[in-house]
Amino acid sequence: MMKYFENIARAMMGMPYGELNETEQHVIKSIANQETVATNLNQSFHDQLTFGQKVSDKVAEFGGSWPFIIMFLIVMLVWIGYNALALSGTVVFDPYPFILLNLVLSTLAALQAPIIMMSQNRQAAKDRMAASLNYQVSLKTDLEIMLLQKKLDELLIKIDRQNSNEQHG
Repeated sequence: MMKYFENIARAMMGMPYGELNETEQHVIKSIANQETVATNLNQSFHDQLTFGQKVSDKVAEFGGSWPFIIMFLIVMLVWIGYNALALSGTVVFDPYPFILLNLVLSTLAALQAPIIMMSQNRQAAKDRMAASLNYQVSLKTDLEIMLLQKKLDELLIKIDRQNSNEQHG
């Protein structure tokens, strides 16, 4: 089988199988075995995520949404509104200048930022995997078209020879 891979690599890529990178070798194997290279990247990527990674993706998804912004704006307005009553003499838990609110906001930002960055890093890794998969599919398509073109050329030459023999015979 290795000889077959070697022959395909030399014929289609113009170089020995061993000199091809891992992606190109995978494409050559898929051509030789008549297999597809396209996969459902979303499913395979999601299946390998840990529980913590899935949670951080959900937190990042919610933290960057309008419902979160609206909910947080309402919480802040209620907090400030309730604690502004200190001016009227009512006992409040966080009087102006709302130091506890600043602490809550700082803590939220300190926790939310790395979680969002982790999620973005995973998305970048997924994008790199998608680009690699796109390259494999494109390379295989190009090579398969070359094979078809070669077979078509051979068939046309064979037809021309038959027509030529019929005209001379």
